[in-house]
Amino acid sequence: MSTAISPTAYNYKVVRQFAIMTVVWGILGMGLGVFIASQLVWPELNFGLPWTTFGRLRPLHTNLVIFAFGGCALFATSYYVVQRTCQTRLISDSLAAFHFWGWQAVIIGAIVTLPLGYTTTKEYAELEWPLAILMAIVWVVYGLVFFGTIVKRKTKHIYVGNWFYGAFIVVTAMLHIVNHMSLPVSLFKSYSAYAGATDAMIQWWYGHNAVGFFLTTGFLGMMYYFVPKQAERPIYSYRLSIVHFWALITLYIWAGPHHLHYTALPDWAQSLGMAMSIILLAPSWGGMINGMMTLSGAWHKLRTDPILRFLVVSLAFYGMSTFEGPMMAIKTVNSLSHYTDWTIGHVHAGALGWVAMISIGAIYHMIPKLFGRAQMHSIGLINTHFWLATIGTVLYIASMWVNGITQGLMWRAINDDGTLTYSFVEALQASHPGYIVRALGGAFFASGMLFMAYNVWRTVRASNPAEAKAAEQIAVVGAH
Repeated sequence: MSTAISPTAYNYKVVRQFAIMTVVWGILGMGLGVFIASQLVWPELNFGLPWTTFGRLRPLHTNLVIFAFGGCALFATSYYVVQRTCQTRLISDSLAAFHFWGWQAVIIGAIVTLPLGYTTTKEYAELEWPLAILMAIVWVVYGLVFFGTIVKRKTKHIYVGNWFYGAFIVVTAMLHIVNHMSLPVSLFKSYSAYAGATDAMIQWWYGHNAVGFFLTTGFLGMMYYFVPKQAERPIYSYRLSIVHFWALITLYIWAGPHHLHYTALPDWAQSLGMAMSIILLAPSWGGMINGMMTLSGAWHKLRTDPILRFLVVSLAFYGMSTFEGPMMAIKTVNSLSHYTDWTIGHVHAGALGWVAMISIGAIYHMIPKLFGRAQMHSIGLINTHFWLATIGTVLYIASMWVNGITQGLMWRAINDDGTLTYSFVEALQASHPGYIVRALGGAFFASGMLFMAYNVWRTVRASNPAEAKAAEQIAVVGAH
């Protein structure tokens, strides 16, 4: 026990801001996803305008859900976790505030520029150079706040969740800066510093590790704090968490070339990416098993605790999608799956099932504590949200699996004389029912976010500033 209790409360203001914006951007990003999914069912929804076409709105959707929704969830939880596990306030309130407002400025920039057609054309890296530079500056500030807080920690030990957050911060910065190297020719146009197969390789080194470090490692940091906390059980194996950490960050960085099978990339590089992707299954499942086994002796809580249910089901989807990914990296499987909707299904198994569900669970865990309430306004609404999210995810993934395999088989079918059996349009017609189910699944998931927004609003409204301020002090006292 520490004898002295810090008179300075934790900085929960920036955590509250990022937590609320997680919900806001989640609704906008997922709502836009449902809209562009509907465009593939009813093309009239393009409205004949350049700004509302699928090609312009789709990168806005990915940027909103990854960087706005996912990013804000990571920032809120990392600032919350690092303060509580290090038992110290964030190193700088002003830098944390700059991080919050700077990041929102980047997102607004994306909302303005992407529908106008200003894009680098690089997957998950579409923002043109002025926004890319702003994003890098904001990210460096984030790193300074996070690591600076760890340096001045009151605890000797650095909790494993912070290891994952730290790796996510360092590697994401490296990926972003290297992949965005470009030559500006005007305010909103630049050309990549790389060319040809080199450009493709660097893009997918970035692209896959945006998944590996932004959408996996960061959220594993979230898992290692919120699953034990919500289950009220210690992490199953601390040793496994450290082995899992080093194995994951060592292997993940090599997996990018599996996006470039059967392309101009040298064959040895494709095979290396495939081999590393298959080996990656081990550390990925190490994290999933560690999270699941943490519930030993607490499985009965799933009957009554929908927040824990969100966290555990997210681990199940993480396990499934990290099995599916290495399988799809195998060249023979990839020859069927590549360029089909199977890939879209796989991405959303991770995005909806893993990333969104664990973020939602973590936000539900934090909101009452951030605003000095005993619990969320309505447990019933969390239950409703859970089932909408789960059913929506399953509908989405299943429809894309069926579509993807159908497309892959139709595209490779040939007649005896060597001509293609099906035209592309016939494959598209066969995909139409799947697109309807996908839009429905997405609508289920997005509607759950509306229930969440109402629940959060009622919880926040029921608190008052004094209670919220007291929550910071109580957290400090509890940590000691």
